[in-house]
Amino acid sequence: MPKIRWLMIWLCFLANAIAYIDRSNIAVATPFIRSELGINAAAMGLVLSAFFWTYAFLQLPAGWFIDRIGVRIALTLAVGWWSLFTAATSLARNVVQFIGLRLMLGAGESFSNPSFAKTAFNWFPRAERGLACAIFNSGSTAGSALSLPLVTWLIVAVGWRGAFVVTGVIGIVWVMVWWLIYRDPERWREVAPEQVDRLLALRETPPPATEKISWLDLFRYRSVWGLMLGLFCLNFAIYFFITWFPSYLLQARGFSLTRLGTLGSLPALMGVVGNWVGGFTSDRLLKRGWSPTAARKTCLVGGMLMSSSIALAAFVDSNWACLALFTLAYASLSFAGANCWTVVSEIAPTSRHVASIGGIQNCAGNLAGILITTFTGVVLVLTSGSFLIPLAVAGAMCVLGALSYLFLLGKVEPLPPLD
Repeated sequence: MPKIRWLMIWLCFLANAIAYIDRSNIAVATPFIRSELGINAAAMGLVLSAFFWTYAFLQLPAGWFIDRIGVRIALTLAVGWWSLFTAATSLARNVVQFIGLRLMLGAGESFSNPSFAKTAFNWFPRAERGLACAIFNSGSTAGSALSLPLVTWLIVAVGWRGAFVVTGVIGIVWVMVWWLIYRDPERWREVAPEQVDRLLALRETPPPATEKISWLDLFRYRSVWGLMLGLFCLNFAIYFFITWFPSYLLQARGFSLTRLGTLGSLPALMGVVGNWVGGFTSDRLLKRGWSPTAARKTCLVGGMLMSSSIALAAFVDSNWACLALFTLAYASLSFAGANCWTVVSEIAPTSRHVASIGGIQNCAGNLAGILITTFTGVVLVLTSGSFLIPLAVAGAMCVLGALSYLFLLGKVEPLPPLD
C-alpha cells in the first residue's frame, strides 16, 4: 500500500496538535489575563466556554460538509480560519471581545476531527485504522503537553498577547504544507496505481445500503447515541486538563510557573503514549481473531473505567501522588479516545457517512466542554476556590461513559438500513 499514507496521517497529527495549542493557550494565559484585565473566575469561565459553543454545534454541518467537499479543501479553510483568530486574540481588551474571538476560533476548529477521521478512512485499511486514528488523536494530547512549556516560554519572552500571535502563525505555515501535499488516494493512482488499488480493496468500504440513509436518519441509531454519550463523558474529564488544569496546579497545588511548564506537561505527554497504545492494542486484538466489537469495546470500556482515577486527585495531600493520578487519568482517557474515532469509520453505513457520524459524535462530546468550563468557574466562586466537586463529578462521568460504550454502543459493524 502507498507509504505516503503515513505522511498524510502525521500531517493530521500536527494539525490536531496546533488546534490544541490554539485552544489551550488561553488556559495557560488565564492568570495573566485576569491579573491585567481584572476578570473574575466566573467571567473567565464564560470566556473559556465560549470556544465550545461554536465548536460543538458546528460539528453537525461540518461533518456533512466535509463528506461532500473532501478533506483537502475543508482543512485548508478550517486551519487558516482558526489561525487568524488565534492571532487576533492578542487584540482583545475585555470579556466581550475575548468571547467573540473564541467563538470564531471554535467555528474553525469544528472541522478538524471529522476531517481527520475521514483522512484515516481514506488512507488506511481497517486492520491499521486503530493505529491511524490513535496517531491523529494523539496530536490533541501532544498539543496539550506542548502548550504548557511553549506558551509559558512565549509569555515570558513576548508577553501573553505575543504568545497568541506566534501560535497563530504556526497554523498558517501548516496550511501551506497541507495544500501542497494532500490528495485523496484515488488521485495517487498516477504515482502508484497497484498500491492504491490494493489500499482501496482493503479499505473495506461498506456497500451502499439498500435504502438511502440520510444525515437525520443517523440519529435513529442506538449506536450513534452510544458514541455521543460516551464522548461527552470522556471530554468532560479531558477538558478539565485543557481549561482549568493549569490554574489548579498554580492555585490549589502551589506550582510555580516553571514547574507548571515542566511537571504540568506529564499527564498530556503520557496521553500521547496512551493514544498509541490504545490504537495498537485494538488493532492487535483484531488481528488475533477478536471481533471488531470485542476489540474496540474492550479498549473503550477499560480506558474509561481507569480514567475515573481523576476523582482521587483531589483527595491526596502529596503533589506527586496527585500528579500521578492525573497522569493515569489522562493516559486512560487517551487510550479510550483513539478507539472512539476508529469506531466512527467502522459503523458508518457508507463512506459518505464517515465525517457525518464523526461530526455528530464530536458535537455531543464538546457540549461537555461548555459544561465543565462554566461549571468549574461557578463552583470556584461558590466554594472559595475548591476544585473538589469538579474533579469528583469528572470521575463519575468517566464511569458513566464506560457504561455507555458497554451497553448503548451496539455491534461495531456498518449500520443496517432502517426498517
